[in-house]
Amino acid sequence: MKNPDLRILFPSVFLLLFSLSLHSQNTSDNLRKHITYLASDELEGRKAGTKGDSLAATYIRDKFRAAGAVLQGDNGFQYFSLVAGVSQGDGNAFFVNGQKADVSVDFMPLSFSSSATVDAEVIFAGYGITGISGDINWDDYAFADVKGKWVMVLRGDPEPENQNSAFIPLATDRSKALTARDKGAAGLILVSPSGMEKKDVPLDLSYDKTVSDAGIPVVSVTRMLASKILQLPVTAIDSLEKVMLGKVLPVSLRPGTKVKASTDVVREKVISRNVMAVIPGSDISLRNEYIVVGAHYDHLGMGGTGSGSRVPDLHAVHGGADDNASGVASLIELAEWFGKSENRTSRSLLFVSFGAEEMGLVGARHFVANSPVSLKSIKAMINMDMVGRLNAESPVVTISGTGTFTVADSLVDALSSTAAFEVRKVADGYGPSDHAAFYGEGIPVLFLTTGAHSDYHTPDDNVDRINFPGQVKVTEFVATLSTGLGNMKNAPIFKESGTRSQAGHYGRNLKVTLGIMPDVSGGETSGGMKVEGVRKDGPAEISGMLKGDVIIAINGLPVSNIYDYMSRLGKLRAGERANIEVLRDGKKEVLIVQL
Repeated sequence: MKNPDLRILFPSVFLLLFSLSLHSQNTSDNLRKHITYLASDELEGRKAGTKGDSLAATYIRDKFRAAGAVLQGDNGFQYFSLVAGVSQGDGNAFFVNGQKADVSVDFMPLSFSSSATVDAEVIFAGYGITGISGDINWDDYAFADVKGKWVMVLRGDPEPENQNSAFIPLATDRSKALTARDKGAAGLILVSPSGMEKKDVPLDLSYDKTVSDAGIPVVSVTRMLASKILQLPVTAIDSLEKVMLGKVLPVSLRPGTKVKASTDVVREKVISRNVMAVIPGSDISLRNEYIVVGAHYDHLGMGGTGSGSRVPDLHAVHGGADDNASGVASLIELAEWFGKSENRTSRSLLFVSFGAEEMGLVGARHFVANSPVSLKSIKAMINMDMVGRLNAESPVVTISGTGTFTVADSLVDALSSTAAFEVRKVADGYGPSDHAAFYGEGIPVLFLTTGAHSDYHTPDDNVDRINFPGQVKVTEFVATLSTGLGNMKNAPIFKESGTRSQAGHYGRNLKVTLGIMPDVSGGETSGGMKVEGVRKDGPAEISGMLKGDVIIAINGLPVSNIYDYMSRLGKLRAGERANIEVLRDGKKEVLIVQL
């Protein structure tokens, strides 16, 4: 069957494309002005919860209002709170047999440490891993009774050269803390072998963007301090690792040393906001239906460890001109264009600039949970993230989500035939940006980007690297998409396209999958891991798991967050059955999942 001719179905789409091109120089100048301000040193990288974040939101709100859009929420803002970082409290202390160690020099609590005091004996338990990888059956706790004690373990795993090792998901610092807690340990002490960290320094207190803690105090110590605790020479840590790797056998020690330590980790809660405004539809019968057009406005601030910067040792303004001042600039120009009565679409257009995307889609998740309009009335969502670096020699725009609704392919194909760039389509509706939150709600999505580049998440993502004529073309294209969706007689019908399962590096080494989309931020859930979506015909759906369930245990072992979940899942095998406890509407349900 041939694609329908959208020149006939949507003549206004092609008229709009022609009309916008007449004003391309003015649009280019406006884009430059918006991006120059948003990526300026004054805004200091627009990190969520900072002054720069607030200034950016106010700028966007004022531009929406000037365009004639009707502000939503609290004068255009939808506020939400989040944990933006962690810091040391005043109560961190560490004593070895009564001798004091220095915080930041000899030891450091980790960001997911609980705040507590433990005075107990120390047991060394190898890598702190229990599991099987190929022919290796490894159990560091087989001969180590750690109940009520500090357990000291090496970072890393028994197969450091095996990129497909089954130990990998069990070897994260979070997973080791979970295992130690399961074994009854009162606290965990981590030490890095020299092969992992040449400098003998404790780990930084960097935020891993998950609000829940490990349930026990977790401390990183230097090799010098670790050897003192073990009452062995300073080379002991590397020697112990060499013995374990050489003999492929765990080593446990009970030196008789007592450690009294207090951890004090302060979670820094801040306020950010989404910016929202509506251009009302021109058709009285369709104006209560909405097309969301969105772009996140936050970025990485001044960088640093845990910020997401690709140069974390460099403290400098990460302006984020392309990521995502470019998307916001296009959003503002689209609001101004559609604010003119002659350009309005039949459906209403809801313009949203999301906050805290870099912190785990926090703003977008908050929006869909607290939408100012019924989610059922949102018929599609268009997301722009990094649209300012169109390659002049081989221009390509990637559009994801083309399989998420009826006529998506037809609409995109028709517009692509006149576009000033190649369009690469990706059917999958899930991805690492704000549209994922809408796709998880069963809303059709389209995600446009000109792609990543070497300046991505560095201080070099600056205004002078933006291809403004190219961005004008992308903005025109989004205008035609918005017009097409806004004027369709019948709303697009959602289709699931691609897996709504585990995303990114979390699932890299898993041997099994439930077929869910987990809440990776943990921002909305305490004491469990929320299920954001369930893949059709996947193990979870077959077992009866539903979107919105909160997983609290797997095979009787507690799950508090994404890290607990991945660790529990990493110990399961294909063909097994898993008992999964979920909270549903406040009531506990037990599901039997066939993997």
